[in-house]
Amino acid sequence: MDDSERLAAYDAFARGIRAELAEVGARMDVLRTENKVKTATYRQLFAARMTLKDIDRRLVERGL
Repeated sequence: MDDSERLAAYDAFARGIRAELAEVGARMDVLRTENKVKTATYRQLFAARMTLKDIDRRLVERGL
């Protein structure tokens, strides 16, 4: 795999992380409007969002 292929793979990875982060946020919003913030699903989504935000922050720090 050459450098351009690796960069393309990282760019695709970053897009996927950001799309998943948006999806998780939207699902959390729905649960929040239904007043289901104490459910296991909401808590799992919260943990996933924290992980995705950290990955996104690291990608941004590196210009991706």
